[in-house]
Amino acid sequence: MSKSKNTLPTRSSATEVDEFLAKLAANPPPAKAGSRRGRLIFAMDATASREPSWDHACHIQAEMFQETNALGGLDIQLCYYRGYHEFDASVWLNNAVDLHTFMSAVHCVGGLTQLQRILKHAAAQSTQQKINALVFVGDCMEEDVDAVCHQAGRLGIMGVPCFMFHEGYDAQAERTFREVATLSRGAYCRFDTSSAQQLKDLLRAVAVYAAGGAQALEDFGKRNGGIIQRLSHQIQK
Repeated sequence: MSKSKNTLPTRSSATEVDEFLAKLAANPPPAKAGSRRGRLIFAMDATASREPSWDHACHIQAEMFQETNALGGLDIQLCYYRGYHEFDASVWLNNAVDLHTFMSAVHCVGGLTQLQRILKHAAAQSTQQKINALVFVGDCMEEDVDAVCHQAGRLGIMGVPCFMFHEGYDAQAERTFREVATLSRGAYCRFDTSSAQQLKDLLRAVAVYAAGGAQALEDFGKRNGGIIQRLSHQIQK
């Protein structure tokens, strides 16, 4: 996997996290009719450099299901790319055990990014049934930026916000991920390999958002504090 030579700040700033949370609060999913469950696409780069983060995600993924049952529940579809044009997506899963089983069977393999393919897949899924959000976790971008942004714009029109979680400091990835977030009406947040807790909290927040919307996220923030509490403050405004 290629790495940018540009030098960026060595840590995520509190301002970046606050900006991410503010954007998340400003774009709640539409209210779901009846008891329909929230639907979240959890997409990850599974190329070689992602092995440590994949392991982290396997351990913390259960957090995405916590607190959502009372909101009507949450269905998650895991998508990933790796190797030479390899792309896969799970069936829709509604519990942590099944998601962990699927993730544990995946091994990271060297290859180029396929973000455009992730976005196309999300658009296709959205035509079948409403997708409340897409979360992507990756560290670089090696594709045609215009083509990727075109797909992000389609998702914006379809009402599928993309929340781009950027591990590391690759400059090209940052520019593209920010643009994808803007065009889809989602948000961007950078984290580093030492901030597994931050990633856990952000994934929990997006899961609650997808399952119950802004009010549910505000209530969740009151119970948990931290960066989730800061999101609650944004909602109250």
